[in-house]
Amino acid sequence: MLNGTPERILIYLKMHGPQTASKLAKEFSITNEGARLHLKKLLDSGLVQTEKEVIGVGRPTVYYGISEKGMELFPNTHGELTVQLLNSVKTILGQEALDKLVDAREHAAMGRYEKALKGVTKFEQKLDILTQIRSEEGYMAEWKKEDNNYLLIENHCPICDAAKQCLGFCQAELHTFQKALGNHYTVERIDHIVKGARRCCYKIAPKG
Repeated sequence: MLNGTPERILIYLKMHGPQTASKLAKEFSITNEGARLHLKKLLDSGLVQTEKEVIGVGRPTVYYGISEKGMELFPNTHGELTVQLLNSVKTILGQEALDKLVDAREHAAMGRYEKALKGVTKFEQKLDILTQIRSEEGYMAEWKKEDNNYLLIENHCPICDAAKQCLGFCQAELHTFQKALGNHYTVERIDHIVKGARRCCYKIAPKG
């Protein structure tokens, strides 16, 4: 567990974004060397990462920001709330009500995608639009071509906690992609964040 100045530095970076060692030293009334020692501890723990910015002539400026591991120290209250709500729906109203909730979400998503894809005939353009929408929804989506197949990749899952609680959300998304991309292609999930993969990845292959 962190405590003292390292903990305060991490909270400050969370609230204010990447900072230089000298800025942190000034903020916490410590020497530059003292700030670097605290930052080294955070770097060694994997809670902080560095990035460099070159402005004009001279050595690049080093900024320290929270890493993905560091972000995990801050609770995802929305995720916890969603899980609590899903549990309540299932406990109070039953599995059928939970299934209806999933179906409603799938129907709403399909409506958005159909509207965005209306009139689009080129398949790769469909993928462009679909990945843009998914990225706007927080999935950090992209697509790649691999031989005659395509890979739809989602590098983040903003509903991961809910998906772990109710796998129906993941199954609904698979159905949604199949409907959005048309009957000439098959869609298969080959990587799954919920099952421990770094990302969710869908293999899209032409039929026949």
